[in-house]
Amino acid sequence: MKKKLIALLVVLILIPGWTSAQQAYFIDGYHGGIYGHYPVGQTAFIALKLRQNPDWRVNLEIEPESWDVVKQRDPEGYAAFKRLFKDQSVETGRIEYVNPTYAQSYFFGTSGESAIRQFEYGMQLIRKHFPEAEFTTYSAEEPCFTSCLPTILKSFGFSYASTKNPNTMWGGYVNAYGGELVNWGGPDGTKLLTVPRYACENLSPNSTWTSVASYNSKEYIRKCLAAGIGNPVGMCIQDAAWSHGWDNGPWLGRDTSAYYTPTAYKTWRDYIRNCSVGTTTDDWHATQEDFLPGLMWGTQVMQRLATEVRTSENAIVQAEKMAAYGRLYKGMEWPVERIDEGWRTLLLSQHHDCWIVPYNNLKDNKNWAETVTDWTASTNRISREVIREALGLMTEKGQTAVRVYNTLATERDELVSVEVPGAWASDKWVVADRKGKTYPAQLVAENGHTRLFFRAQVPSAGYASYALRKAEPAKTNGPRITQNADGTYLLESDLYALVIDPSRGGIIRSLKSAKARGHEYVDRTDERSFNEMRGYFVDEGRFISSTEQPAKVRIVEQGPLFATVAIEGRIGNHPFTQTIRLVQGDPRIEMRVKLDWKGNPHIGEPGIPFDSKNPRKAFYDDRYKLLVHFPVNLPEQQIYKNAPFDVCESRLENTFFNRWDSIKNNLILNWVDLGSRNKSYGLALFTDHTTSYAHGQDFPLSLDLQYAGKGLWGRDYDITRPTEITYAIMPHTGTWEKSRLWTWSERRNEPLLATLTGDSSPDSGSFFRIEDHAYELVSMTCKGNDLYIRLFNAQGNQAPKTLTFSVEDMKACLVELDGRPAGDLAVSKKNKASSVTFSIPRYGIRTLKISDIF
Repeated sequence: MKKKLIALLVVLILIPGWTSAQQAYFIDGYHGGIYGHYPVGQTAFIALKLRQNPDWRVNLEIEPESWDVVKQRDPEGYAAFKRLFKDQSVETGRIEYVNPTYAQSYFFGTSGESAIRQFEYGMQLIRKHFPEAEFTTYSAEEPCFTSCLPTILKSFGFSYASTKNPNTMWGGYVNAYGGELVNWGGPDGTKLLTVPRYACENLSPNSTWTSVASYNSKEYIRKCLAAGIGNPVGMCIQDAAWSHGWDNGPWLGRDTSAYYTPTAYKTWRDYIRNCSVGTTTDDWHATQEDFLPGLMWGTQVMQRLATEVRTSENAIVQAEKMAAYGRLYKGMEWPVERIDEGWRTLLLSQHHDCWIVPYNNLKDNKNWAETVTDWTASTNRISREVIREALGLMTEKGQTAVRVYNTLATERDELVSVEVPGAWASDKWVVADRKGKTYPAQLVAENGHTRLFFRAQVPSAGYASYALRKAEPAKTNGPRITQNADGTYLLESDLYALVIDPSRGGIIRSLKSAKARGHEYVDRTDERSFNEMRGYFVDEGRFISSTEQPAKVRIVEQGPLFATVAIEGRIGNHPFTQTIRLVQGDPRIEMRVKLDWKGNPHIGEPGIPFDSKNPRKAFYDDRYKLLVHFPVNLPEQQIYKNAPFDVCESRLENTFFNRWDSIKNNLILNWVDLGSRNKSYGLALFTDHTTSYAHGQDFPLSLDLQYAGKGLWGRDYDITRPTEITYAIMPHTGTWEKSRLWTWSERRNEPLLATLTGDSSPDSGSFFRIEDHAYELVSMTCKGNDLYIRLFNAQGNQAPKTLTFSVEDMKACLVELDGRPAGDLAVSKKNKASSVTFSIPRYGIRTLKISDIF
C-alpha cells in the first residue's frame, strides 16, 4: 500500500499543472496622489477594502502632500487609515510605504542631489502624518530608477529594492536580469538586496505598457518556476483612482481561475525577509544603460520643462551655498522656510507625470507643463532672493569694485560678468587684483542691460575682489574673426582655430587646436557636416538639411575676452540663428540655436500611425528627428555619458531603436563625451536640458533638436513657438577624467557670481579647499548650528584626501543621508586652520557634518 501511495505521488508531481501547489506571491497597493490621481474618498476606500480582505496587503506610493489634504477633507478615512498603518512589523503589518519620495521622480533626468532631496523631504512629511513609518523597500510603479539608487537608498536606511514596474511601462522599464534576488550594485560598489525584473519576465505581447508580471498568470508563474525561481512574485501598484474604474480593491480579484493559485498578497519587506530565499551571490553590476526610458525627447514641451527644471536645480543649490557663506561670514540667519519652499516646488516639477503627460490638465485649467513653469519660477524667485540677501550682507554698497564668489570646491580662472549702469558703456574699463595688476574688461549691452565681463581668479569655495578703473586696457591678443578670400570665416582664440563655411549653411569646416600641428577635430570624410542640422520633414516627404542654402555670418561681439558670431540661415523655409562664442583661455565653445518656425511642421519618422498596442512608434527613432551633427575625427570611438552620481561607459553599438520592446538608453543628462579608445583625444557635448543624443558606428555624435508629431497616447506634440537650445562642445586631449569634464559641467551649472561693491581694498578668501581638487562640492546646507557639506568623487582616485578649512576650531564627522553617524573624523589644527582626511570611493558621495563653527 505504501509503495502505491509513493507511486501515486510521483505521478501527480509529474502531471502538468501540479506545480500549482507551489506558493506564489503578489505585491499590490496604490500609486498616485493629489497631483496625479487621488479622488475624495480614496483613503476611506482603501481602509474599507483592508477591513473586508484581511489577507490583503498594501504597498504605498502616494505623494506625501496628499496626506495634508486628506486630513482636512476626509478626517474619518484619514483616522481609519492611520490606525491600520500603525502596525509596521514585518510579519503582521499590512501597509508598507515603498516610495516615499516627495513627487515620484523618474530620477534619470535630474541631478543626484535632487534624488536625495526627493527622499529627504518626502520621508520627513510622511513621518509627520505616520510617525511609525519604516522605510525598508524601494519600489515604484513607473520607471523611477537610476543607477546610483543603491547608494542613496542604503544611506537612507533602506534594506531592499525592486526594479519591477510591470503595469506602467509606457515611459520605460529596467533591463531584465537574474532570478529571485540579486545584489544590485551601485556605481560606488554599494550593494542592495533587490527583486529584479526577472530575466524570464518578458514584456507582454499586444501591449506597450505591461510585462507578464502585472497579473500572476499561470503561464508567468510556471515560467518562473522553470527558471529556478522557487518563490515567484508579481506586482501591480494600482492607480489610486477608485472613482475611475480602479475599484476592485485586491488587484487579482476573486476569480481564482483567472490567475495562478495559491497566490498570497505581501508587503515587499515581508516577501523578501520571510518568503524569498533571503540572500544571493548574484551581483548585478547595472549601468545607466540598464535603465531604459522612452519619453518624448525632442518635443518642444519636453525641451521647455527639462530646461526649466535644470535651471531651478542649479539655482537652489547655488542659493544654499551662498546662504551658507552668508552665515559663515556675516551671521546670516538660515532662510529655512524659503529654502524648503524652493525645494518643494522644484521637487514637484520633477514629478514623473510632468514628463510623461505634460499636456494633461492638473489644476486651475493649467496642464502639467504650464504648472512646471509656475513651480520652477517660484524656485528661481526664492533662489534669487536668497542669493541677493547673502550678497548684500557680504558686500559694502558702492560701485568701485567687484566681488566674485565661487560655489565650487575648485580654484577657477574664468569669465565672469556683473550688471553695471548703462552709462558705463561709453568708457573703457579695466579691473585690478589685490596686487594691482590690471586685466581687460569687455562691456556688452543686451536686452536693455549692460554687463561688464572680465576674467576672474577665485579660490575654492571662496571669493575674490577686483577694483574697477576707467582706463584704456593694455593691448592683448583677444579672439579674432577674419573673413577669408573664399568667403569662409576664421575664428581664432588662444586655444582654437575654427572655420565657418556660410556657403553651406554655416557648417564648421575645420576645428583645430591652436597649437602647432594641432589636431583636426572635424571628420571631413563623413557624409554629414560638422554643425549641420538635418531632419525628416514629413509634410515635404524628405530629409532637409541646413547645408542646402547659404547662410550669413554676422559678428556680434569682438573684444579682448571673447568673440561671438551669429549664423543666420534657413532649413527649408524655416529661419534659424545660431551663435558661436570663443572665449580666450576657455576650452568650451558655447553655442545657441534659435529656430523660428513657419507654421507647425511635422518632423520625425513618417508612415507610422499611432496604435497603443503597436510597439512601433514614430517618436523613438532619432535618425529622423532634427539633429545637429558633430562628425569627429577620432579612431575607434567610445561614448561616455554622465548620469546622477555616475558616469557610464556605453556598451551600445548605436543609440537607435524604433520599438517599445527595444528601448535603449540614449539620454544626455549634462554631457556626453566621444573619446578615442587609445585615449588620445575626445570631444564632449554639453546641454542645458535632459534630452537624447545619437551616435553609431556609421553615424556621428548628434544632439536632438526637434521632434514634432504623434506621441504617447496618440497626442499631437506640436510646434507652437520658436525652439531655443543652448549647448557647448569641448575638444580635449586624454580621457574625460583627465580633462575633468564633470567639473567643467559644474562650472556651466554654477557660474561665478559677482556683485558691485564699495570695498576698494581687493582681497580674496577660501572657506575650504580639497587636496588635488579631488571631490565635487554637491551641496552646503545648515541645520541648527551645524553645517553639512556633500561631496562626490567623479575622478576615480580613492586615496584619502585632506580638506582644509579656514577656521581654528571645529568638530567634524561623516553622516548618512538620514543623519545616522557614519564615522568620526580627527581634526588637525595648524596656522589658524583645521583639516580632516578621509576617502570617497569612485562615484561615491559623503556628507560631512561640521560643528562649532557658528
